[in-house]
Amino acid sequence: MRIFVAGATGVIGRRLVPLLIAAGHDVTGSTRSADKVPALERAQARAVVVDVFDAAALMRAVEAARPEVVIHQLTDLPDVVVPAAMAESRARNARLRSEGSRNLVDAARAAGARRLIAQSIAFTYAPGPVPHREDDPIDTAGEAAVSGKGVVSLESAVTGTPGITGIVLRYGRLYGPGTWTDVRPAPPALHVDAAAQAAVLAVTRGAAGIYNIAEDDGAVSTEKARAELGFDPAFRLPA
Repeated sequence: MRIFVAGATGVIGRRLVPLLIAAGHDVTGSTRSADKVPALERAQARAVVVDVFDAAALMRAVEAARPEVVIHQLTDLPDVVVPAAMAESRARNARLRSEGSRNLVDAARAAGARRLIAQSIAFTYAPGPVPHREDDPIDTAGEAAVSGKGVVSLESAVTGTPGITGIVLRYGRLYGPGTWTDVRPAPPALHVDAAAQAAVLAVTRGAAGIYNIAEDDGAVSTEKARAELGFDPAFRLPA
């Protein structure tokens, strides 16, 4: 299957692309940095350098790849946590989730993709009983407003576009290779390898909609993801 991975050199993208290639898919991966092209080529993926905020260039890149499936793994977060800069980082990431996601959805639709899989987050639910299920409301007030509104914008674009089966993967807080920590974080937590595997599963499984993707630590329910995608939070890439 022809797959376009937006954000192919990011934290999840680096773990995802080899899994897709191993599964026999034809992968085109995007990156904002020409320096990261060799890594994609070593993974046997086609590489394209494009900025998601350049709507015209993104449209051309996705159309050239002729994908059947588009996977959105784009983020705009620093490699290292700097507490003083996190408010600015959250604002940039929210803009990517809203404006960037809309550009990618438009490009996917124009290219004739029939399925769009996008990463979201499972730690912006509004206060309420746990474990949270997918139909619980997102927190868009107070300190959570910036991230929450970005999440709502992304998820609406992905699941509300006619002609495309839109699947949203709400990931827990990541840990593992390439992330901010190797130590399991506060719930909901998720190993980066299990996050990547969930995206692979969603290529061929699952109806349109939203899925919590996290470990069984009591914060969110993963019943739907287990039943419809075959999600397993214990999945790890070989060492």
